[in-house]
Amino acid sequence: MFWNTIHLALSQMRRNLLRSFLTMLGIVIGVSAVITMVTLGNGATQSVSNQIASMGSNMLMMRPGQDRGPGRDDGKSSPPFKLADVDAIRAQIGSIKAVAPTNSASATVVAGAKNWTTSITGTLSDYFIISNRKLAAGRYFTDAEERAGKPACVIGETVRTKLFGKENPVGSSMRVGNFSCEIVGLLVAKGQGGMGMDQDDTVIMPIRTVQRRMSGNDDIAGIQVSARDGADTSKVEEQLSLLLRERRHISEGEDDNFDVMDTREIAETLSGTTKVLTGLLGAVAAVSLLVGGIGIMNIMLVSVTERTREIGTRLAIGALEGEVLLQFLVEAVTLSSVGGLVGLLLAAGGSMILAGLMQVPYLFDLRINVVAFLFSAAIGVAFGYLPAKRAASLDPIEALRHE
Repeated sequence: MFWNTIHLALSQMRRNLLRSFLTMLGIVIGVSAVITMVTLGNGATQSVSNQIASMGSNMLMMRPGQDRGPGRDDGKSSPPFKLADVDAIRAQIGSIKAVAPTNSASATVVAGAKNWTTSITGTLSDYFIISNRKLAAGRYFTDAEERAGKPACVIGETVRTKLFGKENPVGSSMRVGNFSCEIVGLLVAKGQGGMGMDQDDTVIMPIRTVQRRMSGNDDIAGIQVSARDGADTSKVEEQLSLLLRERRHISEGEDDNFDVMDTREIAETLSGTTKVLTGLLGAVAAVSLLVGGIGIMNIMLVSVTERTREIGTRLAIGALEGEVLLQFLVEAVTLSSVGGLVGLLLAAGGSMILAGLMQVPYLFDLRINVVAFLFSAAIGVAFGYLPAKRAASLDPIEALRHE
């Protein structure tokens, strides 16, 4: 009986192909929208995590000022860090692997007839350890070059491409602002980072070089620290705060005039935000599933009205009310299930294409695909029951008199 009911339902759908297609369209759109939104959201979350991880592992960043919150000091009125602070951190905190000061500026670099405006970072060789920057060619600058403030620099792939094309730039010179700098190393390409930043559009040189030739002072804008593997970064953060409060002569009860940020916390915060947005977008897209369910109910009610004599004939020759109810319920569930399957296929293709355009990883989520399909089938049951019940409740005599 069940398979016969399925056959009758499919026959009725084939009889009205266009109407069946338009009825399923709401379910198709709803399922594909939910899956696509969630898949892209998961990809964006993973992309954020990867970008934060590419900055360095177990990394903490310090800068003057306390700008996390309204009315906080933005760092302009706070005393800057000094190289002595870097030395103190290296000497007094044993659970760190590397520590590096950073000063950043923008400058135009020139090589031959080509020029390019890029980001200049003044730092120490520990910076390459903290930020996981590997060399494609050449070497890092040496301790002697750091102490002497020699104009030696390591450049990123973007700078190499803009100034030297595909040539190996190691050993060449380029002008940075108003001084000449020897290129001693070329970094391995990293690609795009957080906030769309090009991590390869950079020139890195000893911090004393930047201080003497560009900023004109011995101030340090920030300090980066990498904790040893297995170290508790929250404890390292606490130790750093205590040390800096002591060195900056901050009395008990006074607010810090510096900020210590754990990249792990940043990653968790950003990932949490993208997950909330993904859930919100998924919920909005799920509304279209309900609209599709209402469409199914509407068409099934019309179908009951059109097929009143057919229903009366079946009831008159001995069909049970349960069989009539099952027939119409199966039609509704079949419409929603086929729509769900088509939606799954559209979502898979659409998610792959959009993930490529958005430059986020495509992450297939079996759970959301199964949930979306089962929900579409449940929509068929929920919105198909009323028309099916109405068909099963018809009086055979009145149904046969229906014109």
